[in-house]
Amino acid sequence: MIIREIKDQDNKKMEQIIKRSLEQVGLDIPGTAYFDPQLGKLSAFYKGKSNANYWVAITEEDEVIGGVGIGPFVGDSTVGELQKLYISPTHQGKGVSKELMRVALDFAEKHYAYCYLETSHVLEIANRLYSKFGFRELTEPIEGSEHGTMDTWYIKEL
Repeated sequence: MIIREIKDQDNKKMEQIIKRSLEQVGLDIPGTAYFDPQLGKLSAFYKGKSNANYWVAITEEDEVIGGVGIGPFVGDSTVGELQKLYISPTHQGKGVSKELMRVALDFAEKHYAYCYLETSHVLEIANRLYSKFGFRELTEPIEGSEHGTMDTWYIKEL
């Protein structure tokens, strides 16, 4: 597995991975990443922001199998947001998320004091991963949250 910055040709595959992942758990509803307007053009979206990046994990055959992003949280320049961590179903449980998290958090540490994320309680494995990486659960979202359907929030001091 190789982790690299997203390229334009990766957009469609990441959009498919994200949408299929959300469909599998019934989160293909408004207020989730499923309806984010930038979902089909992640490479341009992240290149257009400062202190932001999106990485993809690829196989040796150059197949995109997952991705993760870090971007600024609206309204607070000290907070970066972990965004769109999704892995294709056939590659889940193989450590891909852990490697993507390491890359994303290394980047976040260089640009932010805190890393925030929003998720759902139904994503139990993801929630365990966030706890293992030192995120602590919050009782409510940080003001400015854009994904109203999410019901679990975490923050990590960097």
